[in-house]
Amino acid sequence: MRILENVRGPMTATTRYLAELGADVVRIDTPSDPREIDWIANNRGKRVTGTNRLEDLLAGADAYVSDDRALDLGALATAHPNLVVLHITPFGKGNEFSDWQGSDAVFHAQMGELARSGLPDKPPLLPPGQLAYACAATQAAFALLAALHEARAKGTGDTIDFSILDGASQALDPGFGLSGSATSGRPLATMPRGRPKVGMMYPFIPCKDGTVRLCVMTKRHWHAMFAWMGSPEAFADPLFNSMIERFRSPDLLPAFAAFFADKTCAEIEATTRELGIPLASVFEFEDAIATEQMQARKTFVDVEIASGASAPFPNGTTFVDGQRMGSTSDIPNFDPELEWLERAPLPSPARPADADFPLADLKVLDLGAIVVGAEGSRLLADLGADVIKIESSSFPDGMRQNATKFDISPTFVTGHRNKRSLGLNLRSHDGKAILRDLVKQSDVLLANFRGGVLQSLGFDYASLKAINPRIIVGQSSAFGETGPWSQLKGYGPLVRAWAGLSRQWRYPDDPESMCDASTVYPDHTASRIGAIATLALLYRRERTGEGGDVDISQAEVMLSQFGAQIAADALSRAGHAIPVPANREDSTVYPCAGDDEWCTITIRSASDEAAIASVTGDTPLAEWCAARDPREVMTTLQSAGVPAAAMLRVAEMPEFAYFQQRGFFRKETHPRLPMDFWMETSAYQSRHVPAPPTMPAPDLCQHTAEILRDRLGLDEARITELAEAGAVELGKA
Repeated sequence: MRILENVRGPMTATTRYLAELGADVVRIDTPSDPREIDWIANNRGKRVTGTNRLEDLLAGADAYVSDDRALDLGALATAHPNLVVLHITPFGKGNEFSDWQGSDAVFHAQMGELARSGLPDKPPLLPPGQLAYACAATQAAFALLAALHEARAKGTGDTIDFSILDGASQALDPGFGLSGSATSGRPLATMPRGRPKVGMMYPFIPCKDGTVRLCVMTKRHWHAMFAWMGSPEAFADPLFNSMIERFRSPDLLPAFAAFFADKTCAEIEATTRELGIPLASVFEFEDAIATEQMQARKTFVDVEIASGASAPFPNGTTFVDGQRMGSTSDIPNFDPELEWLERAPLPSPARPADADFPLADLKVLDLGAIVVGAEGSRLLADLGADVIKIESSSFPDGMRQNATKFDISPTFVTGHRNKRSLGLNLRSHDGKAILRDLVKQSDVLLANFRGGVLQSLGFDYASLKAINPRIIVGQSSAFGETGPWSQLKGYGPLVRAWAGLSRQWRYPDDPESMCDASTVYPDHTASRIGAIATLALLYRRERTGEGGDVDISQAEVMLSQFGAQIAADALSRAGHAIPVPANREDSTVYPCAGDDEWCTITIRSASDEAAIASVTGDTPLAEWCAARDPREVMTTLQSAGVPAAAMLRVAEMPEFAYFQQRGFFRKETHPRLPMDFWMETSAYQSRHVPAPPTMPAPDLCQHTAEILRDRLGLDEARITELAEAGAVELGKA
């Protein structure tokens, strides 16, 4: 596949994911030596040439990725009718915000993430790094591959109007998407107005030589912890079996701290693993990449960036067929005469000629659960795939848990629309036989069990490939399918602690104020990386006829999105000077008039400083903001060309003019819910792909009989026999 890229800044990560999977990505750039750390992190594996090659290379490209706001999309489509164009801008085309300035902080404010980040008694806290950009890049890469799939089937090109705000709003921690199990099914828009008080759910506890993070979520976890502590009488009341009651106790956290005070992190981790209690040491980034797990999987590689100066950089995010899809080069050399690599013609995908959706006729078996499991298959379902969610009342999806008064979790319906539910007992002989029969006629199987679980059920990739050589198996877990940590349970908060992110997500003046408890990251972006790899293997299968095996580690996804910072920190510790990035973003959250009202402002250059001074005059910026409504601050500064955004709560997003003009949300219904509710519309906006279908999320086992009849040809008598034997489970009438 040939991808021509003409993008500056952090969104260059978009094509990095495709380069790692083997695409010939050519970047239009200028000669430069040395390269900045961010540039190296996002462009290893690509090839680089100058602007003089742009027109010649466009003629042979499959896709063109550009962030040029002045790009004439119509003229480009006329000149290159088979080209897929991914046009990346901060706020998309054709709305009143199209000329506004974006920044990572601006996107966090407008997507509702900033309002949920921080401690209740402190200002909102900007997330670390450039997470909004990083997650938006995975959404953009998925959109590009899906559009290429559609374009090749239709024999014509397409144009994707990609807004970074749209991508970040969907791929980081969507306010109207699947939320974590900690919300018990309650929509984020109904949560209290301030920063959530969730620290007790995943508490950080100091110990003899560091800090650990504890997740005592279930009754089994609590009983193991209680026994380890010596069954203290103060917590013997059966009320402590309830997670809510444990959260309410003023004495339990101090008791944990006292119990851990004389124990090392290693001792605590070893014991909790034996007892089955979810817990993680809280690492810094450099500790995380030095762990035995990351070393075993070669997650980072040393790259020489100058004579005598090397730094660790991410070695790709995906394993395919047991091989890491890392970069094939170090720092790309500038080649002014560069030409496309030779290749065989790309075949067109097999699908109905009149299909409206890119993935029509794709059959997907979904064994996933919670957020990352649901989201990957939902992306495919929204693009026309027939997705069968396999579950049972004995092992229901944790997102079905529901603390609301409704029959189905309102957040569950957002992550499982356009799917069907099959009740299947995978521990029974007949249940396994049914899955094998479904595998024979399916294209993709997705799962997010910890390492070894599929193998224990007899459904590891080798076994599935023997049934169907064309099957594509996508697996996502905390640490991946290999390595000494592969079988550890990986709750998101624990992965963030192990990977070093928790230490980054804190107030600058308070090292112990780690505030990542209320986010769901990297689940949504990891699911997109898995979907990207799945689409890439569909391309390969069209050429070779064979499927493949995808292995995604959520910890590695997280570390890769902080790759530039990890490299810069390593160079700094070694005494090397770090060049200041040309696209720096210095962002601050300012209090504004009103109760808990805030606005983010980003300064990128002296020009931004001068523009702010022209607006505020002699009044200090903080004082000027404090006297004004945050939306007035936002619009005034944006009119002056300065990135600024009022902090929106999740509940405010559907009424914000930007989201209305983009058609970002739509009202949907569900037969089990008595009201309409907001849901995201499309993963991307293009000329050819319509909005997703509106089939509501399934009730538990709702479509079992239908699937067994239609897919496997079973009659009613056989279906009844299987249900009575416990091999399948029929939904309630």
